[in-house]
Amino acid sequence: MAQTNTTITAQKTKTHWSQSIHSLEVTGKIAAYVIISLGALLMIFPFVWMLSTSFKTYGQVFAWPPVWFPQPLQWKNYPEALTILPFHTYFKNTATIVLCNVLGATLSSALVGYAFARMRARGKNIWFLILLSSMMLPHQVTLIPHYVIYRLLGWVDTLRPLIIPTFLGGGAFNVFLMRQFFLTLPGELEDAAYIDGCNAFGIWSRIMLPLAKPALGTIAIFTFMSSWNDFFYPLIYLHSPQNRTMALALRFFQSQYGTDTHLLMAASVTMLIPMMVVFFSAQKIFVKG
Repeated sequence: MAQTNTTITAQKTKTHWSQSIHSLEVTGKIAAYVIISLGALLMIFPFVWMLSTSFKTYGQVFAWPPVWFPQPLQWKNYPEALTILPFHTYFKNTATIVLCNVLGATLSSALVGYAFARMRARGKNIWFLILLSSMMLPHQVTLIPHYVIYRLLGWVDTLRPLIIPTFLGGGAFNVFLMRQFFLTLPGELEDAAYIDGCNAFGIWSRIMLPLAKPALGTIAIFTFMSSWNDFFYPLIYLHSPQNRTMALALRFFQSQYGTDTHLLMAASVTMLIPMMVVFFSAQKIFVKG
């Protein structure tokens, strides 16, 4: 009888501790969700304010208390903001740079990464270490030599310095990413292809590239983001107004029409739309990358 009571007491104690632990887990999850939600609201606040301001009149921008839902919506802000400067030309320049960079970075980094991962060559590992060591160099260190080279080639004030380098390897980090991905693929695929008479380029293009879609997607997304938002290098290499990118145009718009905050926000929202489309359409790849 005493043993039975002891067993019942032990079971009750165990149940009590289990319920306590479960309650703590639930409380912890609720607290985590609350903190994350507050952080999300804090992060989204500038975007909400930017979108709201893009539909305001000039007087509503500085009204107190702030006007969050302007009535009526000033849709005319968008065509007015985009026609003050030739944004269609700037958008075309930016789109050309971005699309070429995505194509160049994905293809060239996949080709170089495959060579480092699969092909045999004397001193291959040493060259790969040298490539990785270039990631430790600040961009400012190589800026002047690059500018001198591009000036001698006659590329300054053209889109070439912003496009052609991506076709020459795709960047050290992208090469490293593709090499590590190709190393994870089984070597039997190449052996079977060689037996069937396929050459190295055929194996890369027909077998390896289709299998490397996750890594290629990651490189494409990050290249798109960095190229679309790039301000520094277009500022260095592009001098003529007709060659400006969207980032440069937005900065010059701010310097000339900075007091027209509602128009500035309308232009900013327009520049943000492609980024939002790419992010939400490839969100899974973006998070994994």
